[in-house]
Amino acid sequence: MTAYKRLTIDDIASLAGVSRTTASMVLNGHAERYRISPATVERVEKVAREHHFNPSQSARSLRSKRSNSIGLVIPDLTNSAHATLAQAMENLCRERDHQLVLVTSDEDPQREAEGMAHLVARQVDGMAVVPCSSDAALYQKWTSRLPLVFVDRRIDGSGIPSVVTDATDTVARLIGSKLAQGVQEVVYFGGQPTLSPSRDRLAGFRQALQQHGMQAPAEWVVERDFQRASGFAMMQQWYAAKGRYPQALFTASITLLEGVLSFMSQTHHLREAPSCLMTFDDHPLLDCLPIPVDAIVQDGQGMAEHCLAQIFALLEGRTPLPADRAVAAHIIQR
Repeated sequence: MTAYKRLTIDDIASLAGVSRTTASMVLNGHAERYRISPATVERVEKVAREHHFNPSQSARSLRSKRSNSIGLVIPDLTNSAHATLAQAMENLCRERDHQLVLVTSDEDPQREAEGMAHLVARQVDGMAVVPCSSDAALYQKWTSRLPLVFVDRRIDGSGIPSVVTDATDTVARLIGSKLAQGVQEVVYFGGQPTLSPSRDRLAGFRQALQQHGMQAPAEWVVERDFQRASGFAMMQQWYAAKGRYPQALFTASITLLEGVLSFMSQTHHLREAPSCLMTFDDHPLLDCLPIPVDAIVQDGQGMAEHCLAQIFALLEGRTPLPADRAVAAHIIQR
């Protein structure tokens, strides 16, 4: 039992002194069609306002077969890039009179599957997913139930539309600019090799080296996952093996950079560091560091816009064109 009472349309009708049918017609916008008097409309609406009552969304969904909600699955909210994406999605959904429903996967396929099932059970109209697995079958089973679009990450050959950042060329430009300045050693810290952002960002790293007649020794590329703790561990292991920091370091996510900075702070109070630090994703706090960090900035707003455009195209029975879209990023050099 609960002490809380959920107000129903019957309660509003009783308080306004009208029938349930009349209250329902007024609150669902059909008063004019059924010639309900303005005085009655005002009385019902006044009672509803005073009691902060809105008609049941579930009932509306049953009638319209739409919930006016969009689901979003992201790994976590501590990643500033994904938080920015979620905020942009929420704002755009509001503009379309939709509600964003958010769940997190914590990079765990089982938790992600449970979250997606929860969103489908809530009858969201469409779903955007930052996939934490490269197994397309985990996602394809949902495409017959609702529009599904990948955002920030894609699964090649899955047939599921995607919106990602054009990472390869941007990474190549950033790292290439350092090589052009005379940098001779660039180390790459990356995430899960099976995920598309890892592949794209590593491809940009290798492209930059190739364009400058260089080839990365195996020790220059270290991959684990995108967790902050992994950035700390990779930096710790590199320093233990070499007794120094690399001349230049590129981290494939802001979370990995956080781990690297944590190691540098705990070990040397930031008095020692790579001569050049670069990262994918940006954060305003990087402007406050005593060490300059060049960053690649994703267009979270642009990704959100294209992702929702694809979802609504699918809802309307249209094939989104292009099915896979790459959104340009830009570089901040400090």
